Amino acid sequence: MCILFKPRRERELLIVAAMIRMYCNGLHDAKDSLCHECIELREYARIRLEKCKFGNRKPVCKDCPVHCYNAHHRENMRKVMRWSGPKMISRHPVYAAIHFLDTLTAKKHFE
Repeated sequence: MCILFKPRRERELLIVAAMIRMYCNGLHDAKDSLCHECIELREYARIRLEKCKFGNRKPVCKDCPVHCYNAHHRENMRKVMRWSGPKMISRHPVYAAIHFLDTLTAKKHFE
């Protein structure tokens, strides 16, 4: 199924996983798989997404009124986003566009 037609949380998990993979491959020299730290961060993100009280109407994390990541994981995810975010447009343009659209549409639910 095309990513556009997947539920919001599934789309976000695919995008976050791609960003973590880019970060790990670029900075941790893990070419064929993820390092232990990045596997743990991806799994933590998956669990937090599954438990999100907003369901498929959730905003992007930076706009969310509830910060469900603990401080350690929040800081690690910020590092991943800062490093991977600018590279998403060239490496995963569809994911970047979908994330942009999700950012615009999710804000409407919380205004």
